[in-house]
Order: sequence, then structure tokens, then C-alpha cells
Amino acid sequence: MKVLLLGSGGREHALARAIAKSTLLDKFWIAPGNPGTAALGENVKCAIDEPAQVLELARSLHPDLVVIGPEAPLVKGVADVLREAGYKVFGPGRLAARLEGSKAFAKTIMRQARVATAASVACCTLDEARDALQRFGAPYVVKQDGLAAGKGVVVTSDFDTAVAHAAACIEAMANPHEPAVVIEEFLDGPEASVFCICDGHDVVALPAAQDYKRAYDHNEGPNTGGMGAYSPLPWAPEDLARRTAQEIAVPVCNVLANQGCDFIGLLYVGLALTSRGPRVVEFNVRFGDPETQSVLERLDTDLLALLAAAADGNLAAAPQLKVSDEAVVNVVLAASGYPQAPVKGGVITGLDVASQVPGVHIIHAGTKVNDAGQLIANGGRVLSVVARGSDLSEARQRAYQAIQSIALENSHYRTDIAKF
Repeated sequence: MKVLLLGSGGREHALARAIAKSTLLDKFWIAPGNPGTAALGENVKCAIDEPAQVLELARSLHPDLVVIGPEAPLVKGVADVLREAGYKVFGPGRLAARLEGSKAFAKTIMRQARVATAASVACCTLDEARDALQRFGAPYVVKQDGLAAGKGVVVTSDFDTAVAHAAACIEAMANPHEPAVVIEEFLDGPEASVFCICDGHDVVALPAAQDYKRAYDHNEGPNTGGMGAYSPLPWAPEDLARRTAQEIAVPVCNVLANQGCDFIGLLYVGLALTSRGPRVVEFNVRFGDPETQSVLERLDTDLLALLAAAADGNLAAAPQLKVSDEAVVNVVLAASGYPQAPVKGGVITGLDVASQVPGVHIIHAGTKVNDAGQLIANGGRVLSVVARGSDLSEARQRAYQAIQSIALENSHYRTDIAKF
């Protein structure tokens, strides 16, 4: 099977690593890829947010399957253009991708699917946002309606901070008649992420993970795209993934199918395990980063076979899901200034030493090779150290042993990933 994977971040390196293990794989391209994916396939240049350029690339490569990693190409309809041209695609079309592209749309679909979620109000004006904030009370949850690379949510007990974020979201909205911000009730309880592979009607749920959004230890600092993750979750119900598939993903897929937009791809279900039971915090329409690095490392099933079966609309023909009993911990190394103003260009050393720790591998996210052949930082979240172990304690010890060998000036990472 010839496969084209779109994306360049840590998620795509983790996906590439899993796909490259498949016995089904004949030829593998990653567009545009990164220094990590270059060791697994052929990196090719492409502006993946431009449907016409992606289609041109597909026509030159003739892939049997296109896997779309990031959310932006999905929201822009890249999957639709490829499918219309006859290519098999893992990734939802533009209409279904609105589950991530619009928080207000996602809430509407959840209501129609009778999925438990936080009470919310979609707001077009600042007066509406102020009223909603006062109605729900602190802690205030303010979400930008559109895509925000994991950094569009503010949770605060300070009313003025909440209003300021709402105002910024409204100011950035191009259409004053569309919701710009969603105000929600605060959900108590720990959060978990469940990835659901969907073929339009059937669903296979991967093992649950938990990520860490705040920049610093003890959940302090601003929200980020994610500073680390781990799996399994010893504190969560054993049937969490199965229930998520049956009670959330399947009903949502059915609602979308009835509206003429089959969901074929990855439905990321972010959950809060509240005192009233699981509640959906958010949907994404692609693998989450950094949870992907932990979840895929636990799979003993051929991931490519699962993705191809979903793209065919026939998950029933996919191999049975098998999951390792081992634990995986992933710690993100971030550049100086991340998330506000990450500094690029710093030289990264020590990866060879880090990779020698048993059970450890390195996932590239924001890296590139400069003209001198040095590996340098090229983004906010630079790389991930992923470690397997017999349990979370061993995996965690290995991850932190490895990351201490890596040098990047003024970089930072959390020291409390998977710490109980």
C-alpha cells in the first residue's frame, strides 16, 4: 500500500512511526514532514492547507491512502477534494470537520445526539458573553469558537480576565452574525482523552490517555497545545473507551450521517469525569497531540490496517484491536518563551544519549536541520520523549532520565507528568 501522510508535527511523527511498522506498507510519503519523519519515509514539499496543491501532489504520487494529520486541512475541505478525485482518505470532510472548527456547531450536534456535555451559550456580542459569564459563575470557561491550535480556551476565576478573552475572540471573528465565543459551565473532575476511529457508522475506540495543557508544574501558567501525556489511566473506569464509543462517538456519527456528512476519520473525545458522570469537554477531528505519542505506542494492532478499513467504510473488516499492558509516558520539551513567544534557532543536542535509555524514543515536533547540519528548534513544542515501561512508574522514570540528557538553551518541560 502506498500512503501519503499530511502534516509536520509531533502527531505526524508518531503516526508515521506506527504506519511504518505495517506489513501492508510499500511506499510512504510525508508532506511536508520533519527531521523525524525523514527516517521513516520520504518527506515531500506541499502547502497542505491548500486543497488544490494537495490534489496536485496526490496526482503525482498516486497514493492508495491519504492520512490527514492536522485540523486546518480538514476544516478547509482537503478531504473532500481528494475524495471527489477518487482517492481514499482517512479524515473527515469539511462539514463534519466543523465539530472542531466551530464549538457552537459541536454543541448543536451533541444536543441532537443526546450526548452529555457542559451547559453553554454561544455568543456573538460582548454583552451576550458578559451575561453568560454572570449566569454560570466562576470558574469561568471561555472558548474561542474557531480553530486555535489548542490555545483558545481560558479557564479562570477572574471575571475581568474572562471578559478580556471573550472580547479578543469576538474582535477576531470576521462575521459579526456568527458565534465568536462559547461560554460554558465549569466541569469538575479529571479529564481524559479517547480517540475513536470512525468509518461513518462503526467505531473502534483506542485506549484512553490524559494530557497536561498548562505550561508549568501543578497546572500553572497559560494553556498550551499540551506538555505531556500518559496511558493507561489507572484511576479511570476500565470501560471508559468502550462507553465513549457506544454512548458518544456512534450517536454523533449517526447524527452527522443523517445530515449527509459521514464522519470518516478520527473523532477525538475530550472528557471530564465529573461527579455526575462523564461529560464531553470538546471534540477534535484528528489525533490529539501529545496523547497520540502515548496511545499509539501501546497499540499491538496494525494501525495502517485500521486506518485503511475506516477509509473504506468497513471497520468490520479491520483486525481486532490489541493493546499492550505496558504503560507509556510522554514528556514535551518546549522552547524558551513557549507558548507566548517561542524562540527558534536553538541547537538541540543529546538525542543519541536519550534514545539509549531502555524503552525510549524521541518524537520530533518543532525541529529542522540548519545549513550547518545541526538540529535546531523550529517551533514552540520542540520534541517529545516517549517512554514505555512495565507500569507508569517505570515509564515515567525512563522518560525523565532521557529528557535530562537533552540540551536546548532555556528550554523547559513539566516535571509532574504522570505523577500521582
